[in-house]
Amino acid sequence: MTRTRTAATFPPPVMEARRWIEGVTFPEDRPLINVSQAAPVDPPPLEMRQAMAAYASIEDSAHLYGPVLGNSALRSELASQISDHYGAPVVQEQVAITSGCNQAFAAAISSITDQGDEVILPTPWYFNHKMWLDMTGVNAIDLRTDDGLLPEVNAARDLITDKTRAIALVTPNNPGGVEYPAELLRAFFELSRETGIKLLVDETYRDFDSRSGPPHDLFAQPGWDDTLIHLYSFSKAYRLTGHRVGAVATSPSLLSEIEKFLDTVAICPNQIGQFGALWGMQNLSQWLADERREILDRRAVITRQLPKLTGKGWRLLGLGAYFAYFEHPFDISSDDLARQLVTDASILLLPGTMFMPDHDPAGKRQVRIAFANLDRNGITVLFDRLHALSF
Repeated sequence: MTRTRTAATFPPPVMEARRWIEGVTFPEDRPLINVSQAAPVDPPPLEMRQAMAAYASIEDSAHLYGPVLGNSALRSELASQISDHYGAPVVQEQVAITSGCNQAFAAAISSITDQGDEVILPTPWYFNHKMWLDMTGVNAIDLRTDDGLLPEVNAARDLITDKTRAIALVTPNNPGGVEYPAELLRAFFELSRETGIKLLVDETYRDFDSRSGPPHDLFAQPGWDDTLIHLYSFSKAYRLTGHRVGAVATSPSLLSEIEKFLDTVAICPNQIGQFGALWGMQNLSQWLADERREILDRRAVITRQLPKLTGKGWRLLGLGAYFAYFEHPFDISSDDLARQLVTDASILLLPGTMFMPDHDPAGKRQVRIAFANLDRNGITVLFDRLHALSF
């Protein structure tokens, strides 16, 4: 029997981790702490839900096909807000709406690659990016990062071949949490433009960046859309994970190619989700600012709690947005450690092996903690449990 590309692709990591807790009974005094998935667990604000419900009840078009590249009002609003956020002009024709940011990545990759082509991914990588490359027959070329989880431009240059079609970066990073400096992103942009490849920048977590002002100047570069493919998600900002609304910004000519993919896969983005995203952008700026402050406060709590773990040999590699990424001190592979933490400490987290190629042993020493759904007390309890571990 022929082995398919999906069969050769590893299982979805979050779903795999959920199977570890099936049938497990957690003690009443030690309930499960789930830090495996980087997604809001609370619904959108009530006012947004009420607006979406009214839209679904009153607006007939909420239940019909819409434009493949997304509704004009949302594309226009996003273009305007990108322009404001990055201090550079972006127009509606350079923006498309997708059914989630993962689809934006899939559509972009499908539009710029052929089977056997190559895309460079810094490690640790976002596993869904690696999965899509595997399923489409595109070779993921791993780019090792430095001690601060930042990729190096010269190392990337050495990996570029005549098969390379893009470099894909995520900032703030998933899984590492690190915020890529503006000058680093600019250097990768210049490298990509020089070598004629695309630079994909996934900023799903941009609304929780700790820095003030534009995080980079890529949109201000002349002809930026010939090189840059920018990805965004409304899921984290407005708690719209179940409605699947993402976005891509690039050249109108590439969007014409992306449109073919989108029309074939989903025809159009979810109408109610698009309305929710638009309503959120127009009405929830202060609410989102408060959400950002809360996430940054939880990040600060982790910094204060850190000595509990560093004193036991843990090493923090990256911290930001929704994530803390650690090197653990135990003589056990992280995939075995993660399974054992379920029963021994009532903790569900993801091992570094899910974010690294098999040939790189570093993943066996690393774990990702998605802390955004823990309050201050929850973070303290988590660190107390990790502090108490011994293997």
